[in-house]
Amino acid sequence: MKDLHTLEKLSYAETMKKVKDSIASCVLAGYKLLHIDPTIDRTIPPNQPVRLEIVVDRTVELIGHAEEIRKKSGIPRLAYEVGTEEVHGGLVDIDEFSHFLALLKHKLRDHSLTHCWPCLFVAQIGTDLHTTCFDPQSAIRLYHVLAPNGSMVKGHYTDWVKNPEEYPRSGIGAANVGPEFTAEEYIALVALEKRERDWINNTHIKPSNMIETLQKVVVDSGRWKKWLLADEVTKEFNELPEDRRDWLLKTGSRYIWMDKTVVAARERLYKNLAKVLPNPHGYVVDQISKSIEKYIKSFNLRNSIDVLD
Repeated sequence: MKDLHTLEKLSYAETMKKVKDSIASCVLAGYKLLHIDPTIDRTIPPNQPVRLEIVVDRTVELIGHAEEIRKKSGIPRLAYEVGTEEVHGGLVDIDEFSHFLALLKHKLRDHSLTHCWPCLFVAQIGTDLHTTCFDPQSAIRLYHVLAPNGSMVKGHYTDWVKNPEEYPRSGIGAANVGPEFTAEEYIALVALEKRERDWINNTHIKPSNMIETLQKVVVDSGRWKKWLLADEVTKEFNELPEDRRDWLLKTGSRYIWMDKTVVAARERLYKNLAKVLPNPHGYVVDQISKSIEKYIKSFNLRNSIDVLD
């Protein structure tokens, strides 16, 4: 489930237990929507998809576990989303996707879990970690398969997508965005540290070393290794080209923002800039907000809080 499980080389049984523990914690914490995703399997060769039958069996097992915790605790019904394009194409083909739906429907019925039919299915719609062009035609085809079942498509990698306005036109029900926002946070902090250096030059003020600290924590975490390309896996971080190091820092920083040394460096950065920039954190928030605003506009989400409430 987590990078740490891979690094620690946990067995399938050990990983499944931790996944179930995590699901139980989410249910008890009040989560209303759970993403059930058993489509990665470290025991099979890279780039080989997990058999759909196995994906369905594991999906239903995890949903059943969540339901058991929910019922024991008297918690109202939950919503579920399943699947991901990490199936490496297994859910992209419409026939395969339809087969997946049929298998899932059958298995949920067999376990008296028909009330847990997912509201969202994460599927391949043209985007992944390194591509940014949403494919409306694929989304529309998936929409016509899912709509009769009362479900919608969820796009996984929506970061920096070039045509977000096509999402609502294609019947997309939801979209994941994450690395883009943390990248904007990183870029804003880089700009602030440059301003800090200019300000404290030739003074006795201790610099924050914000980006240096961030890089050290990201590298030490090992998180960056999961995104290495095939020709990079044998290289150390400092052996990679500058643009790749920068990309890995932007992408990996979201995992370590709350590290104590990173928090301390940010606090010092803000303190050092206080005399020339009254609200450094406000600047960071504004930069992230601009990125979010693009999606609010493209997805027709203005004034949506009133509707959602």
